[in-house]
Amino acid sequence: MTEKADLQSVLDRAAAGGRITPEEALVLYRDAPLHALGAAADAVRRRKYAGIEHIATYIIERNINYTNVCVTACKFCAFYAAPKDTAKGWTRDLDDILRRCAETVELGGTQIMFQGGHHPDYGVEYYEKHFKAIKDAFPQLVIHSLGASEVEHMARISGVSVEEAITRIHEAGLDSFAGAGAELLPERPRKAIAPLKESGERWLEIMETAHKLGVESTSTMLMGTGETNAERIEHLRMIRDVQDRTGGFRAFIPYTYQPENNHLKGRTQATLFEYLRMIAIARLFMDNIQHIQGSWLTTGKEVGQLSLHYGADDLGSIMLEENVVSSAGAKHRSNRLEIIDLIRKAGRVPAQRATTYEHLVVHDDPANDPVDERVMSHISSTAIEGGTAHPELKLLASN
Repeated sequence: MTEKADLQSVLDRAAAGGRITPEEALVLYRDAPLHALGAAADAVRRRKYAGIEHIATYIIERNINYTNVCVTACKFCAFYAAPKDTAKGWTRDLDDILRRCAETVELGGTQIMFQGGHHPDYGVEYYEKHFKAIKDAFPQLVIHSLGASEVEHMARISGVSVEEAITRIHEAGLDSFAGAGAELLPERPRKAIAPLKESGERWLEIMETAHKLGVESTSTMLMGTGETNAERIEHLRMIRDVQDRTGGFRAFIPYTYQPENNHLKGRTQATLFEYLRMIAIARLFMDNIQHIQGSWLTTGKEVGQLSLHYGADDLGSIMLEENVVSSAGAKHRSNRLEIIDLIRKAGRVPAQRATTYEHLVVHDDPANDPVDERVMSHISSTAIEGGTAHPELKLLASN
């Protein structure tokens, strides 16, 4: 499919809600005009959310990193410490974790992302204890945490099946899984950046098991570590196939590799154009996944705002704490008022959402916007300077 008319025909079919093949998705991702791709994706979003298409959402949460000690040594990660590195490695005690949960509730947060390293001593029992303590003290907090990689690890440490591990931590308080550990699912790029993790097929098997046990999840993709365009589309295909069987993925969240302080130095990040094209092609190709989330944390607020015109319906988290991607160089931060303003200036009505995407507060009247600016991001990095657009954004505006 190389003729311009053929390309437009596929784009029109995708915009109308027709399913496209991986081969067609690759051609659209590579060759479709950027604005036409975005317009088609936005048409799909508007139809999917007919009646509430004017709304874009965000959530207030806290990423509690319980340890940085990890045995998987992923090459893109600047956060982990090897188990023998006692100078760098650390673990938070339960009292510290509960204090952070209390602060989250005080600041209006509704969700906890409990994530850390694959600690060599932490089996199912560790997570049972901590999830139960969090739920006993703060039953209003949703524990949307971990991922298939952590499940594989804890099951192996405790000598139990994946099914038993999922059942036990779910009963202890885990509400849903994050898309953690997906990185790149195809074999070649996954082995290149995370050779000690389970295969992409195994990651999906564990998520499929969780869905069948009643534990839903999100799905993610790490862009820009050297993967090809075809491997990016294959990643989407692998997730879409599982979603056809289970319906358990609530959202898809692509984000970009951050190149500082890790073992992939010199790799070229995905460009902002590539990222926007991925948001759009995800909306067109992943017709069975309801929500597409823009990642302002890794791409910047301007690109996050643009993603709302390329098929995204959600801008993710106002993070009260985050240490993993910021340790690799993500320098963006924001607060609730800024995110509300960002969404509104994109021509959409902001709404704070729950983990399961119900609207908690719809900010349809600027006169009623929240004034409590304590809901700040405490990301451990330097805030970006306002007022200077990224060069790619200047080029985009001129196209």
